[in-house]
Amino acid sequence: MAESALLQRLEGLDARFEEIGTLITDPNVIADQKRYVKLTKEYKSLETLLNATNKYRRMLSDIEDAKLLLETEKDEDMRAMAREELDAATEQIPKVEEEIKLLLIPEDPEDSKNIVLEIRGGTGGDEAALFAGDLARMYTRYCESRGWNVQVSSCSEGASGGFKEIIFSVTGDNVYGTMKYESGVHRVQRVPATETQGRVHTSAASVAVLPEAEPFDVHINEGEIKWDTFRSSGAGGQNVNKVNSGVRLRYMWTNPNTGEEQEILIECTETRDQPKNKERALARLRTFIYDNEHKKYVDDIASRRKTLVSTGDRSAKIRTYNYPQGRITDHRIGYTIYNLPAFMDGDIQGCIDQLTVAENAEKLKEAEL
Repeated sequence: MAESALLQRLEGLDARFEEIGTLITDPNVIADQKRYVKLTKEYKSLETLLNATNKYRRMLSDIEDAKLLLETEKDEDMRAMAREELDAATEQIPKVEEEIKLLLIPEDPEDSKNIVLEIRGGTGGDEAALFAGDLARMYTRYCESRGWNVQVSSCSEGASGGFKEIIFSVTGDNVYGTMKYESGVHRVQRVPATETQGRVHTSAASVAVLPEAEPFDVHINEGEIKWDTFRSSGAGGQNVNKVNSGVRLRYMWTNPNTGEEQEILIECTETRDQPKNKERALARLRTFIYDNEHKKYVDDIASRRKTLVSTGDRSAKIRTYNYPQGRITDHRIGYTIYNLPAFMDGDIQGCIDQLTVAENAEKLKEAEL
């Protein structure tokens, strides 16, 4: 039976849960932050899976009890009650099985991380910069609706508005796990404000969603970082222009995958507080190195996948925003909706949900569950 095969997969779950519960109270484990964080995440995941498993076991037991009652009980009221319980449990079983199967798929260890969100205007000149600005507003509104904290790390404004480039840091619950689907090339079709004959132009902007690295994820020799300070410009009042609060770091890094050495240059003008800007610049350095060191891992995942739901392939055209038709089409899953104004105002959860469903279906097929 299908349920017995699933129950076999769940054997040993209680023992592992208890083992981790003991380990995370061990002072030696707590002292090893990398191991402690990993075990804490596994403990939370197992707790969720264990709750679903216990529910599943209770429902299977209820079904057996109801069947036995129907075989032995003569009282019609009791038999009617048993039938109701049997029907209710039988109806719920497939849903709970699906939930357990999804929980059995190993979580992407990146999913719980905060992110660095980079948006760059692509082909299309001023119109591409304007579209990058529209995407920045869309994501800011969406993140705020989720209760996440959004801060601009750096930006370069376009000549006619929008941004040539804008970089955010986003912190909150399961940010990367939700936003990872947005990496790729976004294409817009609309009549630019400068177009006098009403012709529709196509331009693009690229979006990169990078999991923010924890301090213990990468090794950086901080003594080799060269720091400069400069006066920030932009919003923030007169103080922003009078104080050297902006920071710039330079760091020579050797890519372990290619052996090539390169200089990493990062600027941060996020706050008027220079130490905080240094902290954010260092966080971005860790994220850049982590992203590049894990590129081979990401590429290996992509090569095994039959679709491009969340492979991190930032050169793939993932979505088209067609203004004349009020249409958004996500090309990875063939998903089309006609609520462009609301979508550009941050109402993107429906699309993300569809992408999540598509990826989960793909993972279940891979895991042969």
